[in-house]
Amino acid sequence: MNKRVSNIIKYTLSLAVAVVLLYFSFKGVKWSDFVKGLDNCRWEFILVSMVGGVVAFYLRGLRWRELLLPVDPSTKRSTTFNAINIGYLANFVFPRIGEFVRCGFVTKNSASDTTASDSVADAGSTHIAGSGKKLASYDKVLGTVVLERSWDVVVLFLLLLVLLVFDWQRFGGFFSEKMLKPLSARLNFSLWWIVAALTLALALFVWIVIKLRHRSKVCGKICAFFVGIGQGIVSCLHMKHAWRFFLYTALIWLMYWLMSASIAWAVPEMSYLGPMDALFLMVAGSLGWLIPVPGGFGAFHYIVALALSTIYGVPFSLGIIFATLSHESQAITMIVCGGASYVQETLKKS
Repeated sequence: MNKRVSNIIKYTLSLAVAVVLLYFSFKGVKWSDFVKGLDNCRWEFILVSMVGGVVAFYLRGLRWRELLLPVDPSTKRSTTFNAINIGYLANFVFPRIGEFVRCGFVTKNSASDTTASDSVADAGSTHIAGSGKKLASYDKVLGTVVLERSWDVVVLFLLLLVLLVFDWQRFGGFFSEKMLKPLSARLNFSLWWIVAALTLALALFVWIVIKLRHRSKVCGKICAFFVGIGQGIVSCLHMKHAWRFFLYTALIWLMYWLMSASIAWAVPEMSYLGPMDALFLMVAGSLGWLIPVPGGFGAFHYIVALALSTIYGVPFSLGIIFATLSHESQAITMIVCGGASYVQETLKKS
């Protein structure tokens, strides 16, 4: 199938899922009550949430740079920050494509090994010309992204564990009844056979590629690509200041919590919610962002509104107001930051 046609089909299906989820999220919502609820909001807290989002983007750029420095010591803070922003912007075009876009952006702005060899050459030394390849090659950068995103998933589930351990009575029922049970109902016996068959096929493909890597150029390139990803993943072992990575991670999730709490403070009917409640809404909302629809539209709204109605007895329409304020404020922040970074990089080249 033509790649362009395949992409159109994938995007159409993704958009269709978003529309269906939005329909079920807003079904039954009285628009007069919805507009009235928005009018009663305290917009200064919405601004606080948006500022927290910008700070989180910058901290993510700093954290990612710590993983990239062992690969390319010349990586700039502005490069990783702009890459993060442009990647978020790309996600509104096609879900999850932003991760690949930001990898390409960093690789494009990376120094070459020729530049690196010139910078360390002494006046009296024999100069050995480099090959001109990028230090932060695409495969290595992709490896750092895999590591970064994997670490965020670990932190998310650690926070989920904290919620369940300290307040299972309130939060345990929601995650087990509203999320795990519907998911397990779809994982029937036949699906497990399909997963097992795909796993076996993947293992066989890997074995064939490794066996033929010295005989086939294609297999050799595939092996080299995945070796590069592996080198990017293990870059964490070569960080000079590993404590910064963990500090930035803690600050990033603190900003995420602040963004969730600020939206709750912005809605007068929900201002009674405490720190643990904001943490719960942050975790539930993060799970909504993981569903692959453009910009999280629909999935985020439905899950957050369902969580509010199930745990706190908040009317679904009020939950939709909270979800809309939370999602759209961050969507605007992503679009503004992504657009600003794109313009800045364009002007820099001109």
